[in-house]
Amino acid sequence: MSDRFTTHGAFSWSELLTSDVEGAKKFYGDLLGWETEDMHMEGMDYTVVKAGGEEVGGIMAMPPQAPEGMPPHWGTYVTVTDVDDVARKAPELGGRVLLPPTDIPGVGRFSVLQDPQGAVLSVITYAPQGAGK
Repeated sequence: MSDRFTTHGAFSWSELLTSDVEGAKKFYGDLLGWETEDMHMEGMDYTVVKAGGEEVGGIMAMPPQAPEGMPPHWGTYVTVTDVDDVARKAPELGGRVLLPPTDIPGVGRFSVLQDPQGAVLSVITYAPQGAGK
């Protein structure tokens, strides 16, 4: 497993939530030379983004629970040793938990946090076999 998927505090994954998955795949493929691989995950379709053959991120449709009017955006994941512990600690430090710790079958457990200034970041603990998927 790559260090970015096991090292606490390492940036490990980037993910685009968009209203036009096919358009995004074409735009970023043409712009950056990314290769994409479509896959079906539990209850949704997901596109893995590859740079130089290495999985570096993903593209997915805006989820139904996204607030109305939310624009397409990139999200960043940081690896943590214990998602639940980090999510408990964030409010103590003035942050907010926007999405409580949630399991992603076959991938790991993640949470979406907001820092005291309003910036949003996702934290994730990968399942041993799920890193990068």
